[in-house]
Amino acid sequence: MSASIVEAKPILKWRVVDIAVASVIGVASSLIYWFVSFISTVPWSLLESVVPGFAGIINGLWLFAGPLAAIIVRKPGAALYAEIVAGVLEALIGNMWGGVETFLMALVQGLFAEIAFMIFAYKKWNLGVTVLSGALSGLGCWGYSFFTHLQAIDLTGSYGIVYLITTVISGALIAGLAMWYLYIGIAKTGALDQFASGRQVKRVKR
Repeated sequence: MSASIVEAKPILKWRVVDIAVASVIGVASSLIYWFVSFISTVPWSLLESVVPGFAGIINGLWLFAGPLAAIIVRKPGAALYAEIVAGVLEALIGNMWGGVETFLMALVQGLFAEIAFMIFAYKKWNLGVTVLSGALSGLGCWGYSFFTHLQAIDLTGSYGIVYLITTVISGALIAGLAMWYLYIGIAKTGALDQFASGRQVKRVKR
């Protein structure tokens, strides 16, 4: 039932609370992104040893800020904004990729996550669009890795077809499906009552 939430007449102007919540999502996500980058080296290597590109199955753990912010705040640019905040802060904390690359990855992933909601003119907010957002963010993640690691002709390499499939699946499941149900859970607590997203969950619940 909750998967059919739709807002027919979206209010597209940002409020102070929208900026605040999107920022909080970005900050919290940056800490999780940093932690995942810190502990993922060994699992990544193990997965790559199974099949080159299979490690993409955990990429969704770096992709969720955009879809989550978008589905809660429901304003144009929310996905992009939250992902950039997360990427910038993760870069400032320090990771294996460095500041510029982390920012560029966040920019691409946030933009692709945004496209899913843009396609529906910011009027459709449901499980399907959120999963699409996560999947497209995964596509952006793959594309950035594919073209920046000089593997554009190596479709069987670490950033080839397998990496594309696993990253898109991971984005759809973790950044899309899981974030939808996280949003529903948060909304049911009343924490999102200032947002149309929170009020609609309560109406559906009744």
